[in-house]
Amino acid sequence: MNSQADSSDLLFNISLSNSEQCGKESPMENILFAIFYLLDFILAFLGNVLALWLFIRDQKSDTPANVFLMHLAVADLSFVLILPTRLVYHFSGNHWPFGELPCRLTGFLFYLNMYASIYFLMCISIDRFLAIVHPVKSLKLRRSLYAHLTCAFLWVIVAVAMAPLLISVQTVEMNNTTVCLQLYREKASRHALVSLAVAFTFPFFTTVTCYLLIIRSLKKGHRIENHLKEKAIKMIIMVLTIFLVCFVPYHVNRYIYILNYDGVKTSCAMQRILALGWRSPGLGPSLWEHLPFGISSPSISVWPLTSAPSAGT
Repeated sequence: MNSQADSSDLLFNISLSNSEQCGKESPMENILFAIFYLLDFILAFLGNVLALWLFIRDQKSDTPANVFLMHLAVADLSFVLILPTRLVYHFSGNHWPFGELPCRLTGFLFYLNMYASIYFLMCISIDRFLAIVHPVKSLKLRRSLYAHLTCAFLWVIVAVAMAPLLISVQTVEMNNTTVCLQLYREKASRHALVSLAVAFTFPFFTTVTCYLLIIRSLKKGHRIENHLKEKAIKMIIMVLTIFLVCFVPYHVNRYIYILNYDGVKTSCAMQRILALGWRSPGLGPSLWEHLPFGISSPSISVWPLTSAPSAGT
């Protein structure tokens, strides 16, 4: 027990030392970050509230793909709720005035949103693959009830995986300023590498593979008009681009960080790059829900080329 405690204290001190060494963002950086969070909060909040309202209003939208998109909107809102704390943080000159519990919740909701979103996006890609490539065979599988059960299972798994963030101390006093280490700390270990592979690499390659197989199926199809094929392929490219921009840079840099971590210190450049992860994942779901095949209108088919309707509940 003592060795574990000493190890935890060592990692805590290293994290604190690295944060102190790199210093705080400049006043200009704080202003830019605050403006970014304000715009992201307004757009994401309005977009996701509208999306959820459309779902509640139109019960006919209860298809598997729309179920996943609805849970994606909920995950995005969980991230949006922590953005005001980030606004105050930057306007206060990198001071965390909210206390210990909000600091823990900030990290918990950030990772809960990011990894739940990634898995919901994977589920959407699998549903689209089944609907387009195997429309008849997948009718019994593509039921909204199964989609709801899948989402519930994913919420529980991700929440349990992120639960340790809620039980460990995350704030520290430094130079008369309260620092929320949850905003800076990155774990580097074999366990972190395995967790990263399960949390990101698996759903990422599954999502990309499904959409590539959809493109191949569309190109081979002869019963679909060319302009519909081109439209669907453009949508897929847009989806993959958003996925790449919003999630890949942060996780690639996490891989690099874990593999090259020397246990002593992390460069300020790497800390800055990882900190950008707080700015990018929150953008993804909001953009997703406003794509042409998204949930801007539940009465419209989620995918223009779905040749067979999904089975009911």
